[in-house]
Amino acid sequence: MYKETLSKDLTKLRYIEAAAEGSRHFLAKTGFAFLFLVVVFLIASASNGNDAYAPFVIAAGVCGAYMAMNIGANDVANNMGPAVGSKALTLSAALAIAATFEAAGALIAGGDVVKTISKNIISVESFDNELTFIWAMLSALLAASLWIHIATYVRAPVSTTHSIVGGVMGAGIGAAGFTIVNWGTMSKIAASWVISPVLGGIIAAIFLAFINAFIVYQDDKIAGAKRWVPALVAIMAGVFAAYLMLKGLKRVWKPEPWMITAAAIAVGAITYLVLKPYIDRQATGMENRNKSIRTLFTVPLICSTALLSFAHGSNDVANAVGPLAAIVSAAASGEIATKVAIPFWVMCIGAVGISIGLALFGPRLIRMVGDQITKMNPMRAYCVALSAAITVLIASALGLPVSSTHIAVGAVFGVGFFREWQTARKTHINHGRIRKGLKPSEMMDPEERAKRRRLVRRQHVVTIASAWVVTVPAMALLAAGLFWGLRTLF
Repeated sequence: MYKETLSKDLTKLRYIEAAAEGSRHFLAKTGFAFLFLVVVFLIASASNGNDAYAPFVIAAGVCGAYMAMNIGANDVANNMGPAVGSKALTLSAALAIAATFEAAGALIAGGDVVKTISKNIISVESFDNELTFIWAMLSALLAASLWIHIATYVRAPVSTTHSIVGGVMGAGIGAAGFTIVNWGTMSKIAASWVISPVLGGIIAAIFLAFINAFIVYQDDKIAGAKRWVPALVAIMAGVFAAYLMLKGLKRVWKPEPWMITAAAIAVGAITYLVLKPYIDRQATGMENRNKSIRTLFTVPLICSTALLSFAHGSNDVANAVGPLAAIVSAAASGEIATKVAIPFWVMCIGAVGISIGLALFGPRLIRMVGDQITKMNPMRAYCVALSAAITVLIASALGLPVSSTHIAVGAVFGVGFFREWQTARKTHINHGRIRKGLKPSEMMDPEERAKRRRLVRRQHVVTIASAWVVTVPAMALLAAGLFWGLRTLF
């Protein structure tokens, strides 16, 4: 006989087993992360002998490793999320590619010298001695690490650059007062909170509109794909060539603007000439449906995510090791420098830490960015990746300090909101409900409006936007509090 209570008991047991399995995975990840911090502790200890500043260097090494893991867990999701959400890459493959290219970017193109003060946000001349400077850098590093950890826990992709900038600003204020801050630079960073996501979303929506108009909604999709896919991929190749030269290799090679432009045009032209016959062969015989067209964007999308990871590793490793390198330099020389050489062991901490954080804790944010904001496919993910690179190039040309995190997530939102607008417009046309003077949302019945809203999850808009707005002030307060607390205790 069927017993309902037995079924309920078995269901509860399954829940308990699932929770236990999740706890084991969490403990294993936490244990591995702790082991990495222990290794860094030993390396930092062996690298500094019995120097009077050795405890500071060791503490900074551990904090730098913790920061690097948090960068990997939070920031890399912006590059890999859309590719995973579109099913162009499995989660395991994305983690492997990202870890490899992040580490390669950090070690190959991370550079031998970094600015110790991100974005020239404070004046180092205002510190009264090197010990105060070391305390400030240590407080900034710890504050940024804690904030990014919290943001990752609540599934909010935040700017690691803004986090460390806010931390440096707050620690500087705690050490020397408000006059230490370059408020002109801070105003530009505040403006980027709006500029980055809006510009990224607009560019992504424009490319998606083009793809839909000239390929997806054509009667003969295959003919449209043969005509436009090679051109779109060539644009991506040229843009990413420029992006890699401007951002990914900037610490080892600084080409002139005309060289970047010429290289981008050349790479785009060569890509088109090579790819056009290949796409023609691939498209021949394909079924005339969207699923067939999406496969043509898969390989370019995978290549773009790898290049984004390389550029990210070369740039954002400085967020983890910049303050650490500054502390090591100040401890060794007894002087405060605006630029310092990075010891190899410090760079390795950043590179390995980003990869470990990505592998252990990255999937949480990757799934959120790639699947839970709006539904992705290879064409939409392509638009997000291309928008991220183009927006950074435009911002660099204009001298605007923008966040790659804000751009990428803004592009995801831009794709989602464009889908909502297009779906609503298509619904009114199909149902013959267009009435002069009414907005699309006013023409729909409540059920259709609800369907439209679900294309972008509004709770993520609120959570992410709130995290962006409070990042710098929250970091400033936390870093200042840590500075005062640590100086008081020690």
